[in-house]
Amino acid sequence: MDLLRFITAGSVDDGKSTLIGRLLYDSKSIMIDQLEAIEKQSRNKEEGEIDLALLTDGLRAEREQGITIDVAYKYFSTPKRKFIIADAPGHIQYTRNMVTGASNADLAIILIDARNGVVEQTRRHSIITSLLNIPHVIVAINKMDMVNYSQDVYNNIVIDYSKVAQSLGLKDITYIPISALHGDNIVERSVRLDWYEGSSLLQFLEEVEVQRDIDLVNGRFPVQYVIRPQSDDLHDYRGYAGKIISGIYRKGDEVTIQPSGSRSTIKAIEIGGREVEEAYAPQSVVLHLNDDIDISRGDVIANNGRKPGSSQELEVLLCWMDNKPLVPGNKYLLQLNSRVVRAVVREIEYKLDVNTLQQEAYPQQAVLNDVIKVTIKTASPVPYDPYKTLRANGGAILIDETSHVTVGACMIQ
Repeated sequence: MDLLRFITAGSVDDGKSTLIGRLLYDSKSIMIDQLEAIEKQSRNKEEGEIDLALLTDGLRAEREQGITIDVAYKYFSTPKRKFIIADAPGHIQYTRNMVTGASNADLAIILIDARNGVVEQTRRHSIITSLLNIPHVIVAINKMDMVNYSQDVYNNIVIDYSKVAQSLGLKDITYIPISALHGDNIVERSVRLDWYEGSSLLQFLEEVEVQRDIDLVNGRFPVQYVIRPQSDDLHDYRGYAGKIISGIYRKGDEVTIQPSGSRSTIKAIEIGGREVEEAYAPQSVVLHLNDDIDISRGDVIANNGRKPGSSQELEVLLCWMDNKPLVPGNKYLLQLNSRVVRAVVREIEYKLDVNTLQQEAYPQQAVLNDVIKVTIKTASPVPYDPYKTLRANGGAILIDETSHVTVGACMIQ
């Protein structure tokens, strides 16, 4: 069944957790014991309403403060599609949490409180959505019940947000008026919003086309494992196992191995131990080549289209995620797909203000939640694509060599 990963983002108290709770509740994806537990804990019980936000606000501190701190992942499905939801915090001090949740999202739901319109945090979340190149955006204008389901309020917010979207280059945007608290336009179209002619939120999530977002032209196959059984019956077996992250691979195709630049052709393709004539993203396969080439974990087998770049010096937009500051000269491990290399941060070119997009040139260091442009020097060449061109081969992480904690999320420029 098709899978959609999406993230919700918005200002504090815009109703992100309530929206997700409502989606789970109205799509009947909550276990009875879960429902009973949140009914007991509901802050709104005296009003006769259960607090659906409690389904995602899992940390005790979140429940006490009524805010979301960590990224909460929830899973549900309908007859049409499976979903993974990332509920991201709204506070600026949790920018890294939003970046983590959004890094592999197909779609972002940006919530706007109908009473407040487009605010600073709306712009910040839109900027992060733009930086992470999320292909689809829903602008959910929430709390329409608080403005008497006014079409004029909705239209004014659409006009205001479209200016933000245009300035950031956001493309596929859909506007939906909703009330998460009362369930208007969440699963079913609401009669109280009869002036709105589009689909409900769940209907849109079920029908949005994400397969088209996969690049089927430029083939990228990062090798995860070299299979050499060296047994009597499989004496000459040499297969390269991994996941096709983009493109289509066919038997007989010419391929280039990066970073070495060696060339060969595909002798055979296996899926689940069975030979096939072709395979495509995002399938996991074993490739066999006609030539014995020195290929190891982290190398990229590319075919057709544009070849990936290969360099020991990378310009990277980086979200810093560690409590210890980043200082030029610090050494880390850089991981891009299955390739891990030693790396040093040469210089910080600028720090980006995620509220205004203004650049502060050559800061001395970066601290937690900073978004910066850096130059990274690696110990060996890294095969890559620009993040804006191919997310799957342009997003990397920096890892602390000592603690093995992920300290930075990288978008190669």
